[in-house]
Amino acid sequence: MAEISDFADARDQADDAVHPFWFIPTHGDGRKLGVAEGARPTEFSYLAQVAQAADRLGYEGVLIPTGRNCEDAWVVASSLATLTRRLKFLVALRPGVSSPLATARQAATLDRISEGRLLLNVVAGGDSTDLAGDGVFLDHDQRYALTDEYLTVWQRLMNGEKVNFEGKYIRAEGAQLLFPPVQEGGPRLFIGGSSDAAIDVTAKHIDTWLTWGEPPAQVAEKVAEVRAKAAAQGRKVRFGIRLQVLVRETEEEAWRDAEKLIEDLDDNVIAAIQKRLAASESVAQQRIVALHGGRRDKLLISPNLWAGIGLVRGGAGTALVGSGENVAARIREYRALGIEYFVLSGYPHLEEAYRFAEHVFPLLNIAGVKKPEVKVKPGRAGEAGEHFRAGGHAHSGPS
Repeated sequence: MAEISDFADARDQADDAVHPFWFIPTHGDGRKLGVAEGARPTEFSYLAQVAQAADRLGYEGVLIPTGRNCEDAWVVASSLATLTRRLKFLVALRPGVSSPLATARQAATLDRISEGRLLLNVVAGGDSTDLAGDGVFLDHDQRYALTDEYLTVWQRLMNGEKVNFEGKYIRAEGAQLLFPPVQEGGPRLFIGGSSDAAIDVTAKHIDTWLTWGEPPAQVAEKVAEVRAKAAAQGRKVRFGIRLQVLVRETEEEAWRDAEKLIEDLDDNVIAAIQKRLAASESVAQQRIVALHGGRRDKLLISPNLWAGIGLVRGGAGTALVGSGENVAARIREYRALGIEYFVLSGYPHLEEAYRFAEHVFPLLNIAGVKKPEVKVKPGRAGEAGEHFRAGGHAHSGPS
């Protein structure tokens, strides 16, 4: 199909414009769930294929996941940025795991290297076992309190301030960015989370709030809540949804392939995973589990919305399944609720990126992508130069 334009046009402002994102499977890929048959190892050459396909097909960006079962998202994004032209990279920002001071420099550098193609996905919580492995031992609400402090410092740095801050979790003295990001005010912030604490952080700091793939009526309720809390802060928030997709020429073919995806799953494996997922601290995860309860006979939760992937996968466990026409219709329903960003994935990710683009893109109003200009703020860059001439030094190891 034809490539999208290098610049934005009037479609970006249309009420029904859709921003499609794809997914980089840094934890592995395959054509079946829960079995070794058809599995693909995590190799950079394959990840590059997926990213370059998404770039050429016209996806606006890609989500790169985070966690101990994934390759490092920042390193992967830095590598893929040099192999792509327009693709944006939605990379995890991990309050509690990383310092806002050091990571702000890292983000500004990647934003400059990619010429303004960095986006940040704020991941405050997740699996407690994963968090413990990363040295984080805070409970759910404490993690969001830390995130509030983290993003307060973060945004001041991105706005070019010299920051002094003392909170319960974070302290900074004279912190600043000498090399600013390309994007004014820094890369845009995304977040997913359905708890009160997550929505409060969203209302105060976040640009785009993401929901997992719940039925439209439930999504509408959450969008209304987030919008109201943001308005109380004098802010507006944009909205997105995280979904799997499986699109074919016909409905019959799509549902047949959906069943093939899970046909080899063992019921005992499903029961064990569902027990773990049901015990999650994540309110969003609890909502997804409640949609189907791990039952194979309860997987169709809304027209064309199927929860089969959620039998063995945490997080994005629901998929839009069907013909291009019916899946596009479902996307238009979500768009009418205010959802603009559609962060999609499918197994295997290379082939499904092509299938979705070929069958669905022509039926949607896909927003154009504008490549940001690389701007140097003379004052900030000048300070960096003065620092160098005055004998400033870089740290390359222990001092």
